[in-house]
Amino acid sequence: MLKNIDPLLTGRLLHLLDEMGHGDVLGLVDRNFPAYRYQVPVIDLRGADTATAASAVLSVFPLDSYVDDSIRRMQVDGAPEEITTATAALGAAAHAAEGRVVDVAGVERFAFYDQADRAMVIIQTGETVPYSCYLLKKGVV
Repeated sequence: MLKNIDPLLTGRLLHLLDEMGHGDVLGLVDRNFPAYRYQVPVIDLRGADTATAASAVLSVFPLDSYVDDSIRRMQVDGAPEEITTATAALGAAAHAAEGRVVDVAGVERFAFYDQADRAMVIIQTGETVPYSCYLLKKGVV
C-alpha cells in the first residue's frame, strides 16, 4: 500500500500512465464506449464516475500545456455545444489539478471514435451520463 496515492490508481494503471510520454493520449470513457475495439490496455474503473476517476488520474497525470486542446470531449449529437454534468466535473478536476483553466474542446462523435485510435491506454468508467468520453493529452512535469 502506498500513501498519498488515490486507491483507484492501481499498480497497473500507474505503470501504464508512467510509460506514456509527452503528447501521448489517454482515453477516459463512459460505460457505453467500445473501449476494447482499440486493442490497447483497458483499465476497468466502472465503479467510478467521470469526476472520481478524473480526480484520481489527474492527481498524477500532467496535461499538455503547449496545446489548446489537451482535453477533447465527445460532442452530444444534435447539441454540440452542450456541456454535460460529467464534462463540467472533468473541467473542474482539471482546473484543480493543473491550477489553471483547461479548455475542453468538442469533437463530433464519429471523429472522436477515429481520434480515440491514438489512445495508448483507455480507462473505462461507470459514468451513466451519455457522451462522457474524453481524450487527455499528456504533458510534462
